[in-house]
Amino acid sequence: MIGKRTVRGWLAVGLLGGLMALAGCASTEPGAGYGNTPPPQAGVEPLPSSDRFNVGELVVVTFSGLDTPIPPHEEKVKEDGTITLLYLGSVTAVGKTPGELQREIRSAYIERGFFRENLTVTVRAAERFYFVGGQVRSPNRYPYTEGMTVLKAIQSAGDFNEFAKQTRVQVTRLDGRTFIVDCKKARRNPKYDVPLYPGDRIDVPRSL
Repeated sequence: MIGKRTVRGWLAVGLLGGLMALAGCASTEPGAGYGNTPPPQAGVEPLPSSDRFNVGELVVVTFSGLDTPIPPHEEKVKEDGTITLLYLGSVTAVGKTPGELQREIRSAYIERGFFRENLTVTVRAAERFYFVGGQVRSPNRYPYTEGMTVLKAIQSAGDFNEFAKQTRVQVTRLDGRTFIVDCKKARRNPKYDVPLYPGDRIDVPRSL
C-alpha cells in the first residue's frame, strides 16, 4: 500500500520536472536573452529632427515691410547654438524649425521697439546636402531628402566599388563627431543602418 507521504513526494517531483521543462522551452524561443538583441550602434547619438537647425548649418534671415530695407542676414549656427542679429545680438537657433525661429525673431524686434508691426521676417535653411566620398562609383555631393540613411546615401552614389571596405564606413557629422558603420551588418539587419542628416559626410575606405 502506498502511503500519503509517498504520493505527495511523487507529485512534488512531477511538478518540479514540469517547471524545469517549461523553463527549458522558454530559453530556446527566438529573441529570448540579450544575445539575440542587436546592441545600439556604437558612437551614434540621436540628433534633432532634420527640419530643425543644427550647429554649423547656414541660416538665412530676410526682412521686408520696412521703410528702410535691411539686407538679408546669412550665418552658420555657432558652436553655442546661436546666430547674431542686428540690434538683437545672440539668438538661439539650434533645435528650432525655421518657422519657430522667424516668429521669435519678429516678436523680439517688435517687443523691443526696433521695428513696427509691419515687419515681416522670413527664415530658411540654405539648400541641404550630404557628401559621399571614397570607394563608391560616383563620389559627390547629393541633395538631402527626409529619411536618408547611410545605406541609401551610398546607393545614391552608385553603390560601393570593388575596392570598398564595407565594414569600416566612416560618417562625420556636421558638428565634427565621427563614427564607423558596418554596412554589411546593416544590410543584414536594418537596425544597424544609421540616419543621415544635412551636412553629413560619408567616407568609404579602401580594402588593404
